[in-house]
Parts: sequence; C-alpha cells; structure tokens
Amino acid sequence: MQTNDSIGNFVYKQWLLVACLFMMLVSCALKTSKKSSGEDKTENNRPNIVYILADDMGYGDLSSLNQNSGIRTPFMDKIVEQGIYFTDAHSNSAVCTPTRYGILTGRYAWRSRLKEGVLWGYDPPLIENDRTTVASFLQDNGYNTACIGKWHLGLGWQAKNPDKPIAKYEWDKVFEEGADSNVDFSKKVSGPNTLGFDYSYIIPSSLDMTPYLYLENEKATELPTAYTKGKSQDKDGRGVFWRPGEVAPNFNFNKVMDHLTYKAANYIAEQKNVEEPFFLYFPLTAPHTPWLPTEEVNGKSNAGRYGDFVTLVDNTVGTVLKALEESGKANNTLIIVTSDNGSNWTKEDKEIFEHRANYIYRGQKADIYEGGHRIPFIARWPGKIKPGSVSDQVLCTTDLLATLSGILGEDLPKGAGEDSYDMLPALTGEAQNQIRDYTVHHSLNGFFAIRKGQWKLTTSLGSGGFTKPDIIKPENNQPNATLYNLSEDPRETNNVYSEYPEVVEELLALLDDAKR
Repeated sequence: MQTNDSIGNFVYKQWLLVACLFMMLVSCALKTSKKSSGEDKTENNRPNIVYILADDMGYGDLSSLNQNSGIRTPFMDKIVEQGIYFTDAHSNSAVCTPTRYGILTGRYAWRSRLKEGVLWGYDPPLIENDRTTVASFLQDNGYNTACIGKWHLGLGWQAKNPDKPIAKYEWDKVFEEGADSNVDFSKKVSGPNTLGFDYSYIIPSSLDMTPYLYLENEKATELPTAYTKGKSQDKDGRGVFWRPGEVAPNFNFNKVMDHLTYKAANYIAEQKNVEEPFFLYFPLTAPHTPWLPTEEVNGKSNAGRYGDFVTLVDNTVGTVLKALEESGKANNTLIIVTSDNGSNWTKEDKEIFEHRANYIYRGQKADIYEGGHRIPFIARWPGKIKPGSVSDQVLCTTDLLATLSGILGEDLPKGAGEDSYDMLPALTGEAQNQIRDYTVHHSLNGFFAIRKGQWKLTTSLGSGGFTKPDIIKPENNQPNATLYNLSEDPRETNNVYSEYPEVVEELLALLDDAKR
C-alpha cells in the first residue's frame, strides 16, 4: 500500500516530465519562429561571402550580358541564371588601386592621399591602419576572413638600410639588373592581415609590376633574389608585357592564375567543418596584362589572347563554384563577381576583332567615359536572390561595406564607409526607388564625373585616361565640361551641357559638397 509521500513523489515526477516536454516544445517553436523571421544569424543573417574581383574585365566580356560577345563564359552565366545582374554598376575609379581602396573601405579613393594614378609594388600602404575595412568589420562580427590574389594597395616594406629610401618605381623607369630596391624581403610587411584578414596569400600589385613574389600572411614565401628582363608587346605580342625587376626564382608568370585559384579553392575546402562563416576576397590577376592564357584555354574564344584569358577567368569562377558545392557551403553563400574597372580594349583591338569588351560604352579602362568604370556585377545567394533577376539600380563598388552591414543587421562604426550604400534591397528585389543619391566617378588622371539619375556631368573635356585625346581644351568660349543624358544617350555622343543649366548647377553643387 502506497504512502502519501510516495504518491506525492510520483505526481511531482510526472509534473516535472510534462514541464520539460513543454519547455522543449516552446524552444523548438521559438527556433522555428526565428528562422522564419530571419533572426537566426547563423543561417540567415550571416552567409558566407565570396567576392571575386576580376582585373580589367569589361561588361561586354560576359556572354550572358552581351549576346555578341566573342567569349563564352558559362560559369559566370550560371551565376546570372541563378542570381542577379546589374545593368548600371560602376567601379568608383577607372583603374586598379583606387577601386580596391573603395571596395575595402567604402570610401572614394580621392579622399586618401592618392589623387590620381595607381600605386606601384614598392609603395607604402594606402589604407590607414585604423580605418574600418570590410575584413575588419566582418572579423569583429565572427567571420573568418581571407584575401587571396592581387593586393595592389601598398605594403609596409622594411628597408635594409634605414638611412636610404625604398625604391620608387615610376611608370617608364627601367629597373636595371643589379639595382637595389633596399627592401629587406626576409622581414614581415604590414598589409592585408594588418587590416582585418585572418589569412592572406597575395602578390604585391599587378602581374606586370615588380617585385614578383608571393607573400603568405605578410611574409615572403620565397625571396626575390633573381631578375627578369620583362616582356615587351613589341616583341612578344599584344598583351604580353611585364616590367623588368626583382623576381622569386620559382615565380612562374604563366601559372599565377592557376596557383591562386588552387589556393582559393583550398581555402573554401578548409571551411567545410568550420561553424563560423567565412569571407573570401579573391582579387584576380586577369585579364590584366600580361595576357597569359594557359594551354587549356588557348584558342577557345573569338577575341584573341585577351578573350582566351577571360575564358581562364571564367574557369576560375567555375572552380570556386565547385569548391563551394563540395564544401557544402553553396546554399548559404553570397557570391559576387565583378571587375575593378573597364577593359583595356583599344581602338586597334576593335579593328582586329568584332568583340566589344566594354559593350556599347565609350572609352576603356582609365577613362572617365562609361567604358572606364561601368562594369559587370553579378551575384548569387540561394533563397535570398531570386534566380534570373535583373536590376537597373545604380551601384558602386564602394557599396560592399554598407551592404554587409545591412545583411548582418549590425551598424558600422562611426565615420566608416561614408561613400557606401546598403544595396541589400536591390539584391533581394525589394527596392522600389534608386538607393543611391548620386555617384562620383574618377579617372586615371584625376578627372571627376558625377551621376544622378539619368544625368552624368564630367568636369573636364577628354578621356582623362588612356583614350586619346586624354585632355581637350575648350575653344570659342565653350564650357570645359560635359553633360549626358544616359537614358537617351548611353554612348555619350551628345553633350547637352549648355541646354540644361539647372541640371549642371545642381550636379556641380552636389560634387562640391561630396568633396568636402
């Protein structure tokens, strides 16, 4: 016969069991609710991010964006099919270094010490050590961060002789054999890791600029004790060019793209069993000179050596897509593929090939014209970006930082990314109106342009870059500026500056305000 105490214990245990089951059901319901409302940061608000930056690839190079392209780009086309492409995306500058500064800091590079041109391989860092970068922001929010590829933002080289300057490489200066750069390559530099990247594997600058070596986590993998005489387009053919100078003995120019692609794919593979999300910034060396297509892609395009090199870029994108699938990370990864500026596709190239690397747009790399800074921008994010989407939002490469802030739901530090706009509503198709108030463009020679709506104002005449004439002096009291209605005149053929003084006044005021 049971006592009152035993009956009480039995009832208590039964009540405790029911309570535990109830709490488990509530917990599961809350988790389901969080997932459906986007509150689960691990799966919804913290995607892996892969940002592939091609070097000098034009809008018209992608076969999905240009039906008359002389190049087949099936892997980039796959991203377009499964994600979104922007018809009006721009680099903040028409050349390498300043665009990279803008991508990583969310700032126009002319706010830095670099007012025109690009950095060289021996130059000191352009990004300030205390500046918030995309990498440091994501790192502070629990991301593993990596930079693999072309850096071209300056490095903190250490001098062998502190009393002498480190080499200053100029545009037309020849680095003679035996010349001393005064760099102690055995010592660590300050570079990507200093700015928020947990891991880095880079070449210092463009593949046609000395010194030629790899640095892993800011330390040379092999010292550049050898010398290259360089290559000349006059002797070796269009696009085959690099400057003479210091080179690591085992540095093989022809295998750089394959090597960097291997490193990127391997990094993704290493994330397979890692719980934290990762960010991979993958700035390529192609299709910038030297044009060095591998045997695998030789003759695959109808745009010569350049087109074959773009094919190699597409294959690299394919390798990254495969690595994401094999790692099991593809479904929770935002992948972006874009370019640092327009293509270096000249008038002479267009006379030889029907291919139009910069599509219908005027000019080329380095120019203030649309061909200098209008770029391909494609993205895929399963479950977030609707497949087959197209956006006419004006987008700038400075927008990455604010967009990631929007994705994570975390505010940027005070003063960070002042030229960055949150483009998440454009990616997801939720934006009803243009997100950007206006966009400032910049050429190799420091020419300015400003874009608002359909209007583009340029404050100087000429290309300001590679296309001749780069500078035009006005005649007969003509204005030293241009105004184009891009919705009616995307090829920039009809300067309507004198016809819309009120538009000119507004844009000049906006530009002056932006420069303050």
